[in-house]
Amino acid sequence: MEEFMLPCLNKQLFGVDCLGCGAQRALVLVFQGEFSAAFKMFPAIYTILILLLFLLTNLFLKFKGDFYVKVALILLNALIIIGAYFYKMSFLIN
Repeated sequence: MEEFMLPCLNKQLFGVDCLGCGAQRALVLVFQGEFSAAFKMFPAIYTILILLLFLLTNLFLKFKGDFYVKVALILLNALIIIGAYFYKMSFLIN
């Protein structure tokens, strides 16, 4: 399956992981049922899937306050992605 994945240009050009490194592999791991391995690979995988599910549902079902739910999920994802990135980079430096 890995032969069909897109390469990370940031890692190829600069040798450093990007914020999204591991997302493709984590998604494949989720589909394979390897849930804890997916979380270890890319911690934001589940909140991103929740966000995508909410956005898809929100196309058909509108409700009051949906904008705030979208913003909250986006901010939560951003915090998890940035936090996980710095956590991963701190182990690479040490």
